[in-house]
Amino acid sequence: MTLDRIPLAGVIGSPIAHSRSPRLFAHWMRKYGLPGHYIPMDIAADKLEATLRMLPDIGFVGVNVTIPHKERVMEIADLVSDRATLIGAANTLIFRKDGRIHADNTDGYGFVENLRQNAPAWQPESGPAVVLGAGGAARAVIASLLDVGVPEIRLSNRTKARADTLKEAFGNRVQVFDWVKAGNLIEGAATVVNTTSLGMTGKKELRVPLDALSPGMLVTDLVYTPLQTRLLREAEEAGCQVVDGLGMLLHQAVPGFERWFGTRPEIDETTRAAVLR
Repeated sequence: MTLDRIPLAGVIGSPIAHSRSPRLFAHWMRKYGLPGHYIPMDIAADKLEATLRMLPDIGFVGVNVTIPHKERVMEIADLVSDRATLIGAANTLIFRKDGRIHADNTDGYGFVENLRQNAPAWQPESGPAVVLGAGGAARAVIASLLDVGVPEIRLSNRTKARADTLKEAFGNRVQVFDWVKAGNLIEGAATVVNTTSLGMTGKKELRVPLDALSPGMLVTDLVYTPLQTRLLREAEEAGCQVVDGLGMLLHQAVPGFERWFGTRPEIDETTRAAVLR
């Protein structure tokens, strides 16, 4: 493609030093021989709008957005996709040539594509899905699960009121249960998803009883540090098919990279290795 100047993209959050996205984008740009740079930017909340309005002028074609700015950028954007509106947050901003900012959310896309790549026999319509957690990631997961035909979502969160809010947003296919009963929800489920940070390195363990895990279930954890959490370890021991959370990070980045740099990247073992290195 003909370039007026080298395209710039990046990821905005606070803090941001932990982000693995710069490794991922650098790998893809090397692999496909593309010009451009992808830059992590720690931006405070009170500087967010001014920064976003300035970035296109200095050559940025878009940015990824992470905590704590995913909701705020929805108010700043000039255009918001339907899926970002449904989820209530945006993780991808496209800076259009007409100067407008387009907000999208690719988290749900990344979640489903990770399962399709790593569990190709998964049949989402075959039974209920258990979703643990009710934060922003849970919103994206629930929206995508309903979209691909899961008949029922069994939702549980440590703070029940947050789960009740998601039921109001997504309707009667979402059923809310107290956190103390979360282990009981697994019985008879086809899919089990942990969207909380429990089990992450430096966080508390996920203490939900896992006795009801059984062969045939698909179990996935959005946590990817460590790659094998207690949930995935015990699920594997119970004969479940397990999918780690790293693939969601990789797949959610694909639409933005393609839009910004003009090439649709592939996700393979070298991609995973580049991010884990």
